[in-house]
Amino acid sequence: MDQKIIFFDIDGTILSLKTDRISDNTKAAIKQAQANGHLAFINTGRTLSEIEQEIMDVGFDGYVCGCGTYISYGDAVLLQDTIPSDTIQMLIQDLHKYKIEALFEGVSAMYYESLIRNPLIIKIRNSHIKHPTFVVKTLDDPNISADKFCIWPTPDGDFTSFYEKYNKSFDFIDRGNDFYEVIPASHSKATGILFLENHLNISHDNTYALGDSSNDLPMLHYVKYSIAMGNSSEEIREMVSFVTKDVDHDGIAYALKHFNII
Repeated sequence: MDQKIIFFDIDGTILSLKTDRISDNTKAAIKQAQANGHLAFINTGRTLSEIEQEIMDVGFDGYVCGCGTYISYGDAVLLQDTIPSDTIQMLIQDLHKYKIEALFEGVSAMYYESLIRNPLIIKIRNSHIKHPTFVVKTLDDPNISADKFCIWPTPDGDFTSFYEKYNKSFDFIDRGNDFYEVIPASHSKATGILFLENHLNISHDNTYALGDSSNDLPMLHYVKYSIAMGNSSEEIREMVSFVTKDVDHDGIAYALKHFNII
């Protein structure tokens, strides 16, 4: 049997948005796929600093984090593309200039503004601060290190000017509700898959990906077999090979059985 490589998004794919947990059935399905000789990778917009221990404990073969800016296999880090320090400082200055609030995400920590107005960002920051293993710092940290960042334009902000200045060096993923993920150009969830195909010498015909949201589009477009969770947006559901059940109704196991992976 040919070895397959399967890429899993986190939020809304393996992790329930209702319970914020990974079901035992989902864990068992992933472990069974590995026992059958296949490789299971996380492929997420989160950076490594935002991966909970519960996800680590599943025992994935490796991680594509930060939309392709960080790749690991086993204990080896295969790729890490961190935004240069001088670029980060310039970005922070312009974010202040154009009145845009931000979260910078790195391998070891997350960095927020000291003063935040957006209630959604406050909620996210507070949940990160309360998490026992997450490290939360501020944007004025002298050792700030980030692979990507997220932005939320304020009502009186100038997103257009910021976008026009940086859209050639960064890709902007519109997540809706004035929320954008910003990734160094030439990186995506798809580039992470291509890298691992080449590194592990796996045929493209044996690539699978499961996701549910807009930042999953590159990997779902790229792989041979794309799978949308039942809780996905209509945009996702219309372009995939297969639509499985939602995350809270054992959608992972259902999909892996459909493709005879388990």
